[in-house]
Amino acid sequence: MQRLRDHEIFEMTMLQWLRSKPFLGSLAFGGGTMLRLCHELPRFSLEMGFCFFKEQDYERFYNRLYHALSQDYDVTCTQNNHESILVEIRRQPRMPKFEIEIHKTTAPPGSTEEKIAFSSYFPTQVLVRGFTLQKTLVNTVQAVIDSGSIQDTFDLEFLVQKGVALNLSREQRKKVMRRLKGFKKKDLDVKLGSILLPEVRDYYKRQGFAYLEQILSSEK
Repeated sequence: MQRLRDHEIFEMTMLQWLRSKPFLGSLAFGGGTMLRLCHELPRFSLEMGFCFFKEQDYERFYNRLYHALSQDYDVTCTQNNHESILVEIRRQPRMPKFEIEIHKTTAPPGSTEEKIAFSSYFPTQVLVRGFTLQKTLVNTVQAVIDSGSIQDTFDLEFLVQKGVALNLSREQRKKVMRRLKGFKKKDLDVKLGSILLPEVRDYYKRQGFAYLEQILSSEK
């Protein structure tokens, strides 16, 4: 658990760094890490993902980002491909690695809003631009259907519990339900349980995604 807390501290440190340089104003924050740091998602997240808030010269942005990061961190790997910019860094040699992925897409108009990122393990807050919860739900549903990740499924149930409208087609409901039925007890106990906060871990070991299943079953 301490390793996960340390990782979250580094996530907040990187958001602060991206804002100070500044790169953060060009980006839209999304995914599980955004939900964790901006909406108190009760699980740790190990991936930091963004897309662009407005159109950019991707090559120029990548070069600026790489140059700035290499001044302050040990850059262990970079990729600048057609779909995304991926940078892997660590604070210094032999320390754990940290990945930042920036998808080469532009957030649709009206799909983002200003948010405050914070952590009980970090002394300051960071102003970010992140996807709205409704847009995050749309993205998360697609991620569940495409990959069947138990982390994405947990995030989907979290969003539904917060009152975000599901609005799925019948075919989407079937596909999500199929993913839910595919999880084994070991997936809930280990793969998900290892990243959950203690206050919800026992519930998910016992109940799994019973709440989400009930909502999907009751949808017309």
